[in-house]
Amino acid sequence: MLMNKFSKFKYEAGIDEAGRGSLAGPVTAAAVILGKDLKNKDLNDSKKLSPKKRLELKKYIEKNALAYSVAFVDSSQIDKNNILNSTFKAMHMSLKGLDIEPDFIIVDGNLFKQYKDLEYKCIIKGDQKYQNIAAASILAKTYRDEYMTNLHLKFPEYDWIRNKGYGTRYHLDMIKKFGKTKYHRKSFQIKSNQQTLQFN
Repeated sequence: MLMNKFSKFKYEAGIDEAGRGSLAGPVTAAAVILGKDLKNKDLNDSKKLSPKKRLELKKYIEKNALAYSVAFVDSSQIDKNNILNSTFKAMHMSLKGLDIEPDFIIVDGNLFKQYKDLEYKCIIKGDQKYQNIAAASILAKTYRDEYMTNLHLKFPEYDWIRNKGYGTRYHLDMIKKFGKTKYHRKSFQIKSNQQTLQFN
């Protein structure tokens, strides 16, 4: 079972993102504050969970978290500000959307931009160590997947219902055939020898 949280602070927010490496769609970030007594053995890195389990845990998190928030930054903003700054923006938006002001922040990965004057800690593979980051990873993933599934209805030729905007071979072939939509990231260069990427 993952640890409940990292710090001794009462309201520690865990943050994670989804969609940072995709060719289309938004980058999505979630922030989650859990109670100190919450323990769920199923909470884990969203990539280690089945789609069905992710959806079950999404409902559990929304019901049991002290506070949670999800934010999107779209492809046009990514093109304007670059993906790293857009990821930080989505993270800050998710923090701003929390009903409870956090005392401390832990972030999955090794990069974060200071939010207000709050202390924070970047944790490599944090979504496999702490429940609040794992919960954030699940919300970011499920909310973004739903977003891409809805976009698929408008642009079924790209198969976003399956690849969620990532650079699968099929998606790359369809970009060559049909060109890019307004939801594609124009600033992302697709090399002719790019290999198919894995997706969940």
